[in-house]
Amino acid sequence: MKRVAVLLAPGFEEGEAIVTIDILRRLNIEVETLSCVATRAVESYHAIPMVADSTLKEAFDATYDAVVLPGGPAGSVFLAQSAEVIDFVRRHDELGKLICPICSAAARVLGGNGLLKGRRYVCSGDLWQGVSDGQYVDRSVVEDGNLISGKGLGRVFDFAFTVAARLLGDSFPAEDHADHIYYPWQDRAEAQ
Repeated sequence: MKRVAVLLAPGFEEGEAIVTIDILRRLNIEVETLSCVATRAVESYHAIPMVADSTLKEAFDATYDAVVLPGGPAGSVFLAQSAEVIDFVRRHDELGKLICPICSAAARVLGGNGLLKGRRYVCSGDLWQGVSDGQYVDRSVVEDGNLISGKGLGRVFDFAFTVAARLLGDSFPAEDHADHIYYPWQDRAEAQ
């Protein structure tokens, strides 16, 4: 079974996190939510309290098939400034695991820490203008090697289904599952 870590920092964009968690779990992908603070309790961008499955510190040495980084103005800043988060993401990237930022996370967390490594990506707003180590592409979802980035909350279903499809392989009928929830998904990721 494929395993995914979703990193939850104070101020994370709850819609991006919850929809992604929901879609992945519906498709029988094991998802572990990891709080990036000392306790499992973490509050979202819109002050919704959540209790993560574990803390990043407790799960730091585990290896996942994918790492999802939700955005959120404060959440992505927190992630970008956490040495523990950067080390965790860097290790997974070096192992060739999927690195999956959405919204501001691609620019702030990866771009802000030299982790884009020249790869193509998408992020929200004009945050791309401050990034020098990646190539911005204005699409809903962009893939470049093991990097899958999503534009933002309005594209979270495209993002989540793309991550699921890559984890489960090309023979997996993700479109059938998208139809089941009345979402007209087609694999539209800009890939390289």
